[in-house]
Amino acid sequence: MTDNDGTSDADDATQTRSATLQPIRPPCERISCHKSSVCSRSYFVVVMVFFHVYIINVIALLFYVHFNSGQEDASRSRDAPSGGHPRHESGPPSSKAESLRHVSLARIEGIRVGHVQKVSLVPGKAHEMRTLSLKPLLFEIPDFLSEDECRVVMQLAQLKGLMESQLMVQDGQEELAKELNLSPEEIFNLLDISQDGQLQLHEILTHSRVRDGIWLTPETLREIYAGLKVDKDDDGLLSLEEFRLLSNDAFQRFLMQKGVKRSQLVRNSRHTWLYQGKGAHQVLQDIRERVIRLIRLPATLVDLSEPLQVVRYEEGGHYHAHHDSGPVYPETVCTHTRLAANTSTPFETSCRYITVLFYLNSVEGGGETAFPVADNRTYDEMALIQNDVDLLDTRRNCNKSNLRVKPTKGTAVFWYNYLSDGRGWVGEQDEYALHGGCVVTHGTKWVANKWINIDPDYQRQVQYQQLVSQQLEDEDEDDDLTLNQDEQGSDIHQDL
Repeated sequence: MTDNDGTSDADDATQTRSATLQPIRPPCERISCHKSSVCSRSYFVVVMVFFHVYIINVIALLFYVHFNSGQEDASRSRDAPSGGHPRHESGPPSSKAESLRHVSLARIEGIRVGHVQKVSLVPGKAHEMRTLSLKPLLFEIPDFLSEDECRVVMQLAQLKGLMESQLMVQDGQEELAKELNLSPEEIFNLLDISQDGQLQLHEILTHSRVRDGIWLTPETLREIYAGLKVDKDDDGLLSLEEFRLLSNDAFQRFLMQKGVKRSQLVRNSRHTWLYQGKGAHQVLQDIRERVIRLIRLPATLVDLSEPLQVVRYEEGGHYHAHHDSGPVYPETVCTHTRLAANTSTPFETSCRYITVLFYLNSVEGGGETAFPVADNRTYDEMALIQNDVDLLDTRRNCNKSNLRVKPTKGTAVFWYNYLSDGRGWVGEQDEYALHGGCVVTHGTKWVANKWINIDPDYQRQVQYQQLVSQQLEDEDEDDDLTLNQDEQGSDIHQDL
C-alpha cells in the first residue's frame, strides 16, 4: 500500500508539470490509436486495389457490349431493305402486328379553316398549302403540277385509252344476293333504317344506287312504283307485302324497257390507270415523289397503293356524292389486302386512307368538287334527302353543298378519308369526307386521283406487305436467274 501511494504521488507531480505543455490523454488511448492507424492504412490500400480492378473490368465490359451491338446494328442495316424500312421477319402473326404498331402515320394538322402553311415539295421552291375544312381534314395546294406535267398526263391517258367508268346496267348483283341467301324480310329490315315497318323513298333510293349504280330521283322512283304497281295505296311508302312485288328482276326489266340514260348513272365519265413505278414516264415518277413529300408517309405505302387514275368528264359528266372508302367491319375486308386476309367473305370495301386529287385543266363551266356536309356540326345520313332535296345529287343540288372547290389547272386537293385511332394508325371512317363531282356545264374536265391504301387492321396490312415483298423477291430471283443465263449465253457466244 505504501509503495503504491508513493508512486502515485510522483506521478501526480509529473502530470502537474506536463499539464502546461499538452492535453492529458490516457495511455491506453494513445496506444490503441497508434495501432489502428497502421491497420487502416493497409486495409485502405487493399480496398483501393480491388476497387480499381473492378472499375477497369466494368469499363472493359461496357466497351465489349458497345462493340458487339454496333456490329449487330451494322449487319442488321445491311440486311434491311432499301428505303430505310425494316424488313419484317417471318414469325407468328401477333409479332408481325406488333412490328407495325410502332409505325405512326404522319397526319398533317389543319389548325383552322383558311390557315396557310409552307410545304417543300420540289427543290428550291416552297408551295403554299391552305386548309379548306377540318371535317374532313382537307387541303388545297395551288401549282402542285406545272402546265407541261398536266399536258403530259392527259396525253399519256389518251395514248393508253380511256374506258367507261360505269356500265349502263351492272351485273352480278343476283349472284351476290343468292350467295348471302337473304330473304325479302331480311332485306326489308336492312333497308328500314327508321324501323317503322315501312320503306320511305330515300331508303329505297339509297339501296337502288348502291345495288344498280343507277341514280334515281324521287320522281322517277314514283314512276317505277306506278309502272310496277307496287304502291297499292299510292302513299309513296312500301310495306313488306308491297316490297315483295319490287323484285330485282322486275326492277331491272322495267329500267331496260324504259331506257337508262347516262345522266341517270351514279357516275358519267371515262377513265384509265397509269403506272408510276420503275420504268414509268419521268413526269409520273416525279408526281409520285411529290405526293410522298406531301403526305409524309413511307414510300412503301404509296408504292403498294393503286396506280394513278386519270378521269375525263365530257359536258354533262358528273359523279354523285360518295365516299372513296367504306367503313371496315368484321364482316368486310379491304380490297387491296384481300389476298392476305385469306377470307371468303363477299363484302369488300376500298380502304383509301388518303385521296389526292389533281386538276389537269381549268373547266369553263361547272365541274366543281363538292363536299355537301363539310364542317357540318353533325352528320345525319337520314337528313341528306329531305323534302325531295337530295344533297347527294351533284346534277341538281351542288349549289347547296357546304364547300365547293373550283377546278384550276395544276391545283391539287387532298383529304383524309379516315380519322386517327389515337395511336397513330387508321381509325374510323370520316363520314364528312362525302364528296362528288358537279355536272360539267361547259367544256371538258380532266382530273387525276392518287389513293393511298392502308388497312385499318395492323396485322392484315403487315401480312399484305410481306406477301407482296416475297413475290417481288421471287421475281427478282427469277430475273437474276434469267440474267445470269443470258450473260452465260453471251459469254459463250463471244467465245465462239
